[in-house]
Amino acid sequence: MRIEHIAMYVNDLETTRDFFLKYFNARSNSGYHNETTDFRSYFLSFDDGARLEIMKKPVMEDAVKGIARTGYIHIAFSLGSKKAVDELTKKIKNDGYDVISGPRTTGDGYYESCIIGIEGNQIEITV
Repeated sequence: MRIEHIAMYVNDLETTRDFFLKYFNARSNSGYHNETTDFRSYFLSFDDGARLEIMKKPVMEDAVKGIARTGYIHIAFSLGSKKAVDELTKKIKNDGYDVISGPRTTGDGYYESCIIGIEGNQIEITV
């Protein structure tokens, strides 16, 4: 068994898509639009086959995204090396996103950094 995809609602569909294309080498489909409900989405695919569906509809709740909360807390991307983690973290920070931890080796042995990415969502960058 494997997870087929993960989905997230966003306020700015195009900016979110561009974020994942720029920093995580995602590939995007041409998008979907349900003209009756005005629901829109893109499927973003990554090198290993993982997919992220980003979605938007006209009326959505936009609750505060605290770091320590129940539910899904972050998405993690494995880059394959400490150097790649360091370089991407620096690039994202230089582009104005908040780095909230790392790069560092955690107590359980992961080399990672955590950023607050698009629309306040936490992203972990790891080896």
